[in-house]
Amino acid sequence: MHKAVRLGATVVAASLLGTAGCSSSSSSSSSSSSSSSSSASASASDHTLTVKQIILGETLNHSYQPNGTGAAKTQHLTQPDDIVALGGNLYVGFQNGVGSQGEVAPSGNLDSTLVEFTPAGSVVKQWDVTGKIDGMGVDSSSQTVFATVNEDSKSSLYTISGGTVTHYTYTPSSLPHLGGTDAVAVDNGTILISASAPGTSGKAPASAPAVFKVTLNAGANTAAVAPFFADNATATGADGSNAGKKVTLALTDPDSNGVVPSSSAEFAGDFMLNSQGDEELIFSDASGQNLQVLKISNSVDDIAWATSATGTLYTTDSGADTVDAITGSFTPGNAYTAVAPCNANSAPSTCPGPGYPANSLGTINLKTGAVGQVTVIGPVMPKGLIFVP
Repeated sequence: MHKAVRLGATVVAASLLGTAGCSSSSSSSSSSSSSSSSSASASASDHTLTVKQIILGETLNHSYQPNGTGAAKTQHLTQPDDIVALGGNLYVGFQNGVGSQGEVAPSGNLDSTLVEFTPAGSVVKQWDVTGKIDGMGVDSSSQTVFATVNEDSKSSLYTISGGTVTHYTYTPSSLPHLGGTDAVAVDNGTILISASAPGTSGKAPASAPAVFKVTLNAGANTAAVAPFFADNATATGADGSNAGKKVTLALTDPDSNGVVPSSSAEFAGDFMLNSQGDEELIFSDASGQNLQVLKISNSVDDIAWATSATGTLYTTDSGADTVDAITGSFTPGNAYTAVAPCNANSAPSTCPGPGYPANSLGTINLKTGAVGQVTVIGPVMPKGLIFVP
């Protein structure tokens, strides 16, 4: 296991400097129930966690022009998805019904809304951006929030710094994996973005990038992409029958990502990609080399490591249009996650359903790949997830 600790890995441990991640589809619904079984990787010292709603989309509004023209209308914010933290506040992307390729919502709305909140849920500022916000990330050194839109195709990138929104178009404009972009991680100054939904606009080559290394040109408002590692890269198996063996990846669903903090007993300092539908986590060094693949027992959405025994897990519930705070006693180093069975490649088109329940809070055993459940008091069906110590 790689143990090198890099600057990016310490971001999650700093006060309210969150990690990134998101998913391409939601399995939440407005009715929810709490999980009751114990986590596969949680220690015996773990206590029951408690959830509290801090944000309700029905209390928030934005104005928009239907189909981009005519008199403005007002609607509630809906479908909170990704969540990050920076400079003492939370940032949440509300998708407002926009399609995964930027298609107009049934209301005629074309914009997602990025909202800055205090940890208690008070609105600080909000911005509308064209497209569906799916992936987010932060760079603490430059105090910048990143948001990608349209995870399946016709994707682009926004930054928010000093309250100013800047829109970047990708170069080349036709991304080489013929898909979109998703989660953003900044590792020691390098911007890494998941190359999501390969093959949306044609047959993607097997060697298409799974992750892009992105360079911004502020003068031209462009974001140049280069491969970081490929969908068919060679990796070493980390668990199961492939442990220690070289395997060829065949990734179909690059999704959330992040940098593993130094508090983790496994993969500390590595960049992590969650290939959600494939139920695999890919870990690499800072150069995109020396890959390891962990096969996990269930599809998951965002992953957040506890960096202290006390703190808060902040999560979004896309179906209930809420942002929730989960508190209690955590085990430092544990990888908490939004368990998302409906995002597996094998999930039925109608989901949740038999064998494929709605989202729940869990943990991942990074030695065995086992995904277990965490006891939570109160309704919670997490999607986006961050830990703030």
